Amino acid sequence: MNDTTIGFIGFGLIGGSIARALKELNPKNTLIAYNYYENKMGKGLEEALHDHVLDYVYHDLQEGFPSCDIIFLCAPVLTNITYLAQLKNIIKPECILTDVGSVKGNIHNAVEELGLKHHFIGGHPMAGSEKTGYHNSHGKLLENAYYILTPTDETSPNMIQLLYQLVEAIGAIPLILNYNEHDDITAAISHVPHIIAASLVNMVKDSDDPDEKMRTLAAGGFKDITRIASSSPIMWQNICLTNTSSIKHFLDRYISLLAEVSTSLDHKDEDYLYHFFDTASEYRDSIPNNSVGMMKKVSEIYLDISDEAGAIATIATLLANNLISIKNIGIIHNREFEQGVLRIEFYDELASANAVDLLKKYRYTVYER
Repeated sequence: MNDTTIGFIGFGLIGGSIARALKELNPKNTLIAYNYYENKMGKGLEEALHDHVLDYVYHDLQEGFPSCDIIFLCAPVLTNITYLAQLKNIIKPECILTDVGSVKGNIHNAVEELGLKHHFIGGHPMAGSEKTGYHNSHGKLLENAYYILTPTDETSPNMIQLLYQLVEAIGAIPLILNYNEHDDITAAISHVPHIIAASLVNMVKDSDDPDEKMRTLAAGGFKDITRIASSSPIMWQNICLTNTSSIKHFLDRYISLLAEVSTSLDHKDEDYLYHFFDTASEYRDSIPNNSVGMMKKVSEIYLDISDEAGAIATIATLLANNLISIKNIGIIHNREFEQGVLRIEFYDELASANAVDLLKKYRYTVYER
Protein backbone atom coordinates (compact mmCIF):
# COMPACT_ATOMS: atom_id res chain seq x y z
CA MET A 1 0.00 0.00 0.00
CA ASN A 2 1.29 3.47 -0.91
CA ASP A 3 1.86 6.11 1.75
CA THR A 4 -1.59 6.91 3.11
CA THR A 5 -3.14 9.38 5.52
CA ILE A 6 -5.37 7.55 7.98
CA GLY A 7 -7.51 9.17 10.66
CA PHE A 8 -8.91 7.81 13.92
CA ILE A 9 -11.89 9.07 15.88
CA GLY A 10 -11.84 7.17 19.14
CA PHE A 11 -8.53 5.65 20.15
CA GLY A 12 -8.76 2.80 22.61
CA LEU A 13 -7.90 -0.88 22.44
CA ILE A 14 -9.09 -1.53 18.86
CA GLY A 15 -8.18 1.84 17.36
CA GLY A 16 -4.77 1.72 19.00
CA SER A 17 -4.13 -1.84 17.81
CA ILE A 18 -5.11 -1.00 14.22
CA ALA A 19 -2.86 2.07 14.31
CA ARG A 20 0.09 0.06 15.66
CA ALA A 21 -0.39 -2.56 12.95
CA LEU A 22 -0.61 0.09 10.21
CA LYS A 23 2.53 1.85 11.44
CA GLU A 24 4.41 -1.45 11.54
CA LEU A 25 3.14 -2.23 8.04
CA ASN A 26 4.40 1.05 6.63
CA PRO A 27 6.14 3.62 8.87
CA LYS A 28 5.54 6.23 6.16
CA ASN A 29 1.79 6.10 6.70
CA THR A 30 0.60 9.35 8.27
CA LEU A 31 -1.66 8.51 11.22
CA ILE A 32 -3.76 11.20 12.86
CA ALA A 33 -6.38 11.17 15.60
CA TYR A 34 -9.08 13.43 16.97
CA ASN A 35 -8.96 14.63 20.57
CA TYR A 36 -12.46 15.47 21.79
CA TYR A 37 -11.21 16.96 25.07
CA GLU A 38 -11.29 20.77 24.93
CA ASN A 39 -8.54 21.66 27.38
CA LYS A 40 -6.36 18.58 27.67
CA MET A 41 -4.85 15.73 25.71
CA GLY A 42 -6.32 12.26 26.12
CA LYS A 43 -3.86 9.97 27.92
CA GLY A 44 -3.95 7.29 25.21
CA LEU A 45 -3.35 9.88 22.48
CA GLU A 46 -0.42 11.32 24.42
CA GLU A 47 1.10 7.84 24.79
CA ALA A 48 0.58 7.11 21.08
CA LEU A 49 2.38 10.32 20.10
CA HIS A 50 5.22 9.37 22.42
CA ASP A 51 5.33 5.87 20.88
CA HIS A 52 5.40 7.44 17.38
CA VAL A 53 2.29 5.44 16.52
CA LEU A 54 0.42 8.68 15.85
CA ASP A 55 1.96 11.55 13.90
CA TYR A 56 -0.56 14.28 14.77
CA VAL A 57 -3.50 14.85 17.09
CA TYR A 58 -6.11 17.49 16.30
CA HIS A 59 -8.77 19.16 18.43
CA ASP A 60 -10.75 20.18 15.33
CA LEU A 61 -11.96 17.78 12.64
CA GLN A 62 -11.43 20.53 10.06
CA GLU A 63 -7.69 20.11 10.62
CA GLY A 64 -6.02 17.06 9.13
CA PHE A 65 -9.14 15.01 8.45
CA PRO A 66 -9.96 16.61 5.07
CA SER A 67 -6.72 15.03 3.78
CA CYS A 68 -7.53 11.50 5.03
CA ASP A 69 -7.71 8.58 2.63
CA ILE A 70 -9.34 6.38 5.29
CA ILE A 71 -11.07 7.32 8.54
CA PHE A 72 -11.66 4.71 11.26
CA LEU A 73 -14.53 5.44 13.64
CA CYS A 74 -13.47 3.65 16.84
CA ALA A 75 -15.71 5.24 19.47
CA PRO A 76 -18.77 3.47 20.97
CA VAL A 77 -21.45 2.67 18.37
CA LEU A 78 -23.81 5.56 19.14
CA THR A 79 -20.95 8.04 19.35
CA ASN A 80 -19.59 6.96 15.95
CA ILE A 81 -22.93 7.88 14.38
CA THR A 82 -22.77 11.43 15.75
CA TYR A 83 -19.51 12.11 13.92
CA LEU A 84 -20.88 11.22 10.47
CA ALA A 85 -22.67 14.54 9.98
CA GLN A 86 -19.54 16.45 11.02
CA LEU A 87 -17.42 14.54 8.51
CA LYS A 88 -19.84 14.71 5.58
CA ASN A 89 -18.80 18.11 4.26
CA ILE A 90 -15.06 17.95 5.00
CA ILE A 91 -13.87 14.60 3.62
CA LYS A 92 -12.55 14.25 0.09
CA PRO A 93 -14.60 12.35 -2.54
CA GLU A 94 -12.43 9.22 -2.48
CA CYS A 95 -12.15 8.97 1.34
CA ILE A 96 -13.24 5.65 2.87
CA LEU A 97 -15.28 5.89 6.06
CA THR A 98 -15.27 2.75 8.17
CA ASP A 99 -16.00 1.82 11.76
CA VAL A 100 -15.09 -0.99 14.15
CA GLY A 101 -18.39 -1.44 15.99
CA SER A 102 -19.97 -4.82 16.59
CA VAL A 103 -23.38 -3.52 15.46
CA LYS A 104 -23.84 -2.45 11.87
CA GLY A 105 -27.55 -1.74 11.27
CA ASN A 106 -27.79 1.65 13.01
CA ILE A 107 -24.71 3.15 11.42
CA HIS A 108 -25.71 1.88 7.96
CA ASN A 109 -29.10 3.55 8.40
CA ALA A 110 -27.44 6.81 9.46
CA VAL A 111 -25.02 6.63 6.52
CA GLU A 112 -27.97 6.26 4.13
CA GLU A 113 -29.87 9.18 5.67
CA LEU A 114 -26.79 11.43 5.31
CA GLY A 115 -26.04 10.39 1.74
CA LEU A 116 -22.67 8.86 2.63
CA LYS A 117 -23.24 5.36 1.22
CA HIS A 118 -20.58 5.76 -1.47
CA HIS A 119 -17.98 6.49 1.25
CA PHE A 120 -18.91 3.85 3.79
CA ILE A 121 -17.73 0.30 4.46
CA GLY A 122 -18.81 -1.06 7.82
CA GLY A 123 -16.07 -2.88 9.68
CA HIS A 124 -15.94 -5.23 12.65
CA PRO A 125 -12.61 -6.71 13.75
CA MET A 126 -13.54 -9.81 15.75
CA ALA A 127 -10.78 -9.43 18.29
CA GLY A 128 -10.23 -7.74 21.60
CA SER A 129 -10.39 -8.58 25.27
CA GLU A 130 -12.06 -7.55 28.49
CA LYS A 131 -9.25 -5.02 28.86
CA THR A 132 -9.72 -1.56 27.38
CA GLY A 133 -7.68 1.50 26.43
CA TYR A 134 -4.70 2.25 24.22
CA HIS A 135 -2.23 0.99 26.85
CA ASN A 136 -3.62 -2.53 26.33
CA SER A 137 -3.34 -2.35 22.53
CA HIS A 138 -0.74 -4.15 20.44
CA GLY A 139 -0.01 -4.56 16.75
CA LYS A 140 -0.73 -8.29 16.69
CA LEU A 141 -4.17 -8.09 18.31
CA LEU A 142 -5.95 -8.55 14.97
CA GLU A 143 -3.58 -11.16 13.58
CA ASN A 144 -5.53 -14.20 12.27
CA ALA A 145 -8.78 -12.67 13.54
CA TYR A 146 -11.84 -12.44 11.33
CA TYR A 147 -12.50 -8.85 10.22
CA ILE A 148 -16.03 -8.42 8.89
CA LEU A 149 -16.64 -5.82 6.15
CA THR A 150 -20.17 -4.63 5.33
CA PRO A 151 -20.07 -2.37 2.26
CA THR A 152 -23.17 -0.56 1.02
CA ASP A 153 -24.76 -1.06 -2.39
CA GLU A 154 -23.07 2.19 -3.48
CA THR A 155 -19.54 1.45 -2.29
CA SER A 156 -17.21 1.25 -5.28
CA PRO A 157 -15.41 -2.06 -5.93
CA ASN A 158 -12.09 -0.19 -5.80
CA MET A 159 -12.80 1.07 -2.27
CA ILE A 160 -13.87 -2.40 -1.12
CA GLN A 161 -10.72 -3.94 -2.61
CA LEU A 162 -8.49 -1.31 -0.99
CA LEU A 163 -9.89 -1.87 2.51
CA TYR A 164 -10.02 -5.65 1.99
CA GLN A 165 -6.30 -5.67 1.06
CA LEU A 166 -5.46 -3.41 3.99
CA VAL A 167 -7.17 -5.78 6.42
CA GLU A 168 -5.23 -8.68 4.93
CA ALA A 169 -1.98 -6.71 5.13
CA ILE A 170 -2.30 -6.19 8.89
CA GLY A 171 -2.73 -9.95 9.34
CA ALA A 172 -6.51 -10.21 9.80
CA ILE A 173 -8.93 -12.37 7.78
CA PRO A 174 -11.47 -10.22 5.89
CA LEU A 175 -15.01 -11.51 5.27
CA ILE A 176 -17.74 -9.58 3.44
CA LEU A 177 -21.28 -9.82 4.85
CA ASN A 178 -24.59 -8.02 4.53
CA TYR A 179 -25.00 -5.78 7.57
CA ASN A 180 -28.32 -7.36 8.66
CA GLU A 181 -26.80 -10.84 8.49
CA HIS A 182 -23.84 -9.57 10.52
CA ASP A 183 -26.09 -8.24 13.29
CA ASP A 184 -27.99 -11.52 13.62
CA ILE A 185 -24.76 -13.52 13.82
CA THR A 186 -23.15 -11.27 16.41
CA ALA A 187 -26.32 -11.21 18.51
CA ALA A 188 -26.32 -15.01 18.70
CA ILE A 189 -22.61 -15.66 19.28
CA SER A 190 -21.52 -12.56 21.19
CA HIS A 191 -24.17 -10.15 22.41
CA VAL A 192 -26.51 -12.65 24.08
CA PRO A 193 -23.57 -14.58 25.65
CA HIS A 194 -22.37 -11.30 27.20
CA ILE A 195 -25.82 -10.70 28.66
CA ILE A 196 -25.87 -14.27 29.98
CA ALA A 197 -22.41 -13.88 31.54
CA ALA A 198 -23.38 -10.62 33.25
CA SER A 199 -26.64 -12.21 34.46
CA LEU A 200 -24.79 -15.17 35.99
CA VAL A 201 -22.38 -12.87 37.81
CA ASN A 202 -25.23 -10.74 39.15
CA MET A 203 -27.16 -13.88 40.18
CA VAL A 204 -24.21 -15.08 42.27
CA LYS A 205 -23.58 -11.61 43.70
CA ASP A 206 -27.22 -11.22 44.76
CA SER A 207 -27.39 -14.79 46.13
CA ASP A 208 -24.18 -14.68 48.17
CA ASP A 209 -24.12 -14.50 51.96
CA PRO A 210 -22.38 -11.78 54.02
CA ASP A 211 -19.24 -13.94 54.25
CA GLU A 212 -19.11 -14.08 50.42
CA LYS A 213 -18.58 -17.83 50.28
CA MET A 214 -19.76 -17.98 46.65
CA ARG A 215 -17.32 -15.26 45.64
CA THR A 216 -14.49 -17.04 47.43
CA LEU A 217 -15.19 -20.38 45.78
CA ALA A 218 -16.01 -19.02 42.32
CA ALA A 219 -13.35 -20.37 39.99
CA GLY A 220 -12.92 -22.93 37.25
CA GLY A 221 -15.95 -23.15 35.00
CA PHE A 222 -17.72 -20.17 36.55
CA LYS A 223 -14.83 -17.81 35.92
CA ASP A 224 -14.34 -19.18 32.38
CA ILE A 225 -17.91 -18.61 31.23
CA THR A 226 -18.24 -15.22 32.96
CA ARG A 227 -14.85 -13.73 32.01
CA ILE A 228 -16.46 -11.56 29.35
CA ALA A 229 -18.67 -9.91 31.98
CA SER A 230 -15.61 -7.77 32.82
CA SER A 231 -15.94 -5.91 29.50
CA SER A 232 -16.73 -2.19 29.19
CA PRO A 233 -20.27 -1.46 30.49
CA ILE A 234 -20.56 1.60 28.22
CA MET A 235 -19.75 -0.45 25.13
CA TRP A 236 -22.29 -3.14 26.03
CA GLN A 237 -24.94 -0.61 26.91
CA ASN A 238 -24.45 0.86 23.40
CA ILE A 239 -24.62 -2.58 21.78
CA CYS A 240 -27.88 -3.46 23.54
CA LEU A 241 -29.42 -0.13 22.53
CA THR A 242 -28.40 -0.49 18.88
CA ASN A 243 -28.78 -4.20 18.09
CA THR A 244 -31.95 -4.49 20.14
CA SER A 245 -34.10 -6.43 17.66
CA SER A 246 -31.57 -9.18 16.92
CA ILE A 247 -30.52 -9.50 20.56
CA LYS A 248 -34.14 -9.77 21.74
CA HIS A 249 -34.87 -12.43 19.12
CA PHE A 250 -32.07 -14.73 20.28
CA LEU A 251 -32.45 -13.84 23.97
CA ASP A 252 -36.12 -14.88 23.81
CA ARG A 253 -35.07 -18.18 22.18
CA TYR A 254 -32.56 -18.71 24.99
CA ILE A 255 -35.14 -17.92 27.67
CA SER A 256 -37.51 -20.43 26.03
CA LEU A 257 -34.76 -23.06 26.10
CA LEU A 258 -34.11 -22.39 29.79
CA ALA A 259 -37.83 -22.84 30.46
CA GLU A 260 -37.65 -26.24 28.75
CA VAL A 261 -34.72 -27.22 30.96
CA SER A 262 -36.60 -26.07 34.05
CA THR A 263 -39.59 -28.20 33.04
CA SER A 264 -37.34 -31.21 32.46
CA LEU A 265 -36.01 -30.79 36.00
CA ASP A 266 -39.55 -30.75 37.38
CA HIS A 267 -40.26 -34.01 35.58
CA LYS A 268 -36.79 -35.52 36.09
CA ASP A 269 -36.74 -36.12 32.34
CA GLU A 270 -33.60 -38.24 31.92
CA ASP A 271 -33.78 -38.47 28.12
CA TYR A 272 -34.19 -34.71 27.64
CA LEU A 273 -31.35 -33.84 30.03
CA TYR A 274 -28.95 -36.34 28.44
CA HIS A 275 -29.78 -35.11 24.93
CA PHE A 276 -29.45 -31.47 26.08
CA PHE A 277 -25.89 -31.94 27.32
CA ASP A 278 -24.86 -34.45 24.65
CA THR A 279 -25.80 -32.26 21.66
CA ALA A 280 -24.17 -29.22 23.27
CA SER A 281 -20.97 -31.14 23.95
CA GLU A 282 -20.83 -32.52 20.42
CA TYR A 283 -21.40 -29.12 18.78
CA ARG A 284 -18.99 -27.33 21.16
CA ASP A 285 -16.25 -29.86 20.38
CA SER A 286 -16.77 -29.29 16.63
CA ILE A 287 -15.88 -25.60 16.90
CA PRO A 288 -12.29 -25.22 15.61
CA ASN A 289 -9.67 -24.02 18.08
CA ASN A 290 -7.50 -22.29 15.49
CA SER A 291 -9.94 -19.56 14.54
CA VAL A 292 -10.53 -16.36 16.44
CA GLY A 293 -14.19 -15.61 17.01
CA MET A 294 -16.17 -12.90 18.75
CA MET A 295 -14.81 -13.78 22.18
CA LYS A 296 -11.09 -13.92 21.92
CA LYS A 297 -9.53 -17.20 22.98
CA VAL A 298 -7.49 -16.99 26.17
CA SER A 299 -3.94 -18.25 25.67
CA GLU A 300 -3.44 -20.26 28.83
CA ILE A 301 -2.03 -23.53 30.10
CA TYR A 302 -2.35 -25.51 33.31
CA LEU A 303 0.33 -27.64 34.91
CA ASP A 304 1.07 -29.70 37.97
CA ILE A 305 3.76 -28.43 40.32
CA SER A 306 5.23 -29.74 43.54
CA ASP A 307 4.23 -28.16 46.83
CA GLU A 308 7.57 -26.64 47.72
CA ALA A 309 9.07 -23.18 48.16
CA GLY A 310 10.19 -21.54 44.92
CA ALA A 311 8.21 -23.85 42.57
CA ILE A 312 6.39 -20.97 40.87
CA ALA A 313 9.52 -18.81 40.79
CA THR A 314 11.43 -21.63 39.06
CA ILE A 315 8.84 -21.81 36.28
CA ALA A 316 8.63 -18.03 35.88
CA THR A 317 12.43 -17.80 35.66
CA LEU A 318 12.59 -20.64 33.13
CA LEU A 319 10.05 -18.90 30.89
CA ALA A 320 11.71 -15.48 31.27
CA ASN A 321 15.15 -16.88 30.41
CA ASN A 322 13.63 -18.16 27.17
CA LEU A 323 12.02 -14.77 26.40
CA ILE A 324 8.46 -16.01 26.97
CA SER A 325 6.37 -13.29 28.61
CA ILE A 326 3.70 -14.18 31.17
CA LYS A 327 0.47 -12.17 31.32
CA ASN A 328 -0.83 -13.76 34.51
CA ILE A 329 0.11 -16.67 36.80
CA GLY A 330 -1.51 -18.16 39.87
CA ILE A 331 -2.52 -21.20 41.91
CA ILE A 332 -6.02 -22.62 41.28
CA HIS A 333 -7.69 -23.30 44.61
CA ASN A 334 -11.02 -24.54 43.22
CA ARG A 335 -10.14 -27.27 40.71
CA GLU A 336 -13.57 -28.72 39.98
CA PHE A 337 -13.58 -29.66 36.28
CA GLU A 338 -9.96 -28.46 36.06
CA GLN A 339 -6.63 -30.21 35.57
CA GLY A 340 -3.45 -28.68 36.88
CA VAL A 341 -2.59 -26.72 40.00
CA LEU A 342 -0.95 -23.73 38.34
CA ARG A 343 -2.59 -21.56 35.66
CA ILE A 344 -0.40 -19.47 33.36
CA GLU A 345 -1.86 -16.99 30.87
CA PHE A 346 0.14 -15.61 27.95
CA TYR A 347 -0.25 -12.65 25.62
CA ASP A 348 -0.72 -14.76 22.49
CA GLU A 349 -0.99 -18.35 21.24
CA LEU A 350 2.60 -18.46 19.98
CA ALA A 351 3.96 -17.72 23.46
CA SER A 352 1.61 -20.37 24.89
CA ALA A 353 2.80 -23.00 22.37
CA ASN A 354 6.47 -22.19 23.04
CA ALA A 355 5.86 -22.47 26.79
CA VAL A 356 4.24 -25.89 26.38
CA ASP A 357 7.22 -27.20 24.40
CA LEU A 358 9.68 -25.78 26.91
CA LEU A 359 7.92 -27.02 30.05
CA LYS A 360 7.39 -30.50 28.61
CA LYS A 361 11.10 -30.58 27.80
CA TYR A 362 11.74 -30.06 31.52
CA ARG A 363 9.25 -32.87 32.29
CA TYR A 364 6.40 -30.77 33.66
CA THR A 365 2.90 -32.21 33.19
CA VAL A 366 1.10 -29.61 31.06
CA TYR A 367 -2.61 -29.41 30.26
CA GLU A 368 -3.69 -27.38 27.24
CA ARG A 369 -7.24 -26.11 26.80
